Amino acid sequence: MPKKIGILISGRGSNMMSLVDQAGDAYEVAVVASDKPDAPGLSWALEHGIPIFALSPKGIGKPAYEAALTAALRTAGVEIVALAGYMRLLSNEFVADWRGRIVNIHPSLLPAYKGLDTHQRAIDAGDTEAGCSVHIVTGELDAGAVLGQARVPILPDDDAESLAARVLVEEHRLYPRVLAEFAAR
Repeated sequence: MPKKIGILISGRGSNMMSLVDQAGDAYEVAVVASDKPDAPGLSWALEHGIPIFALSPKGIGKPAYEAALTAALRTAGVEIVALAGYMRLLSNEFVADWRGRIVNIHPSLLPAYKGLDTHQRAIDAGDTEAGCSVHIVTGELDAGAVLGQARVPILPDDDAESLAARVLVEEHRLYPRVLAEFAAR
């Protein structure tokens, strides 16, 4: 029986779309949630028959927002949380509540370049390759166990935008495969 996953997004959700499109026997998407009620990915999810949860933490605070998010995930029967372009830092309490059951895709070859501006940082460092990593989410930013990686060469004429576009192609291949392997455990 497939595991039910909840996907958290903050924007368009292209990684969310690839997780939905490539869902198979190991997982099914039970809900797509966002901290931005106008996130374009929410409309896409609804068009594909996936329930959504949308709530801004503005005005209610992080604890109330995360309590409502957790309630929505639990109501949907979620067993695994997949971050897909979710641009909020989760509290230690939220992470502890879902310990070992939150995964994320990050656009670097972790442990290198945690945080933002990963592509430019790799180019500036003179790296010959970049890539993406799927990892377990812990209380420390981009520090959990790496479950899988994909590598992309950095070309001489690359800028952050061209490198990001090639890495994103690999993210769409890597994330669904690694999530399926993780869910099958």
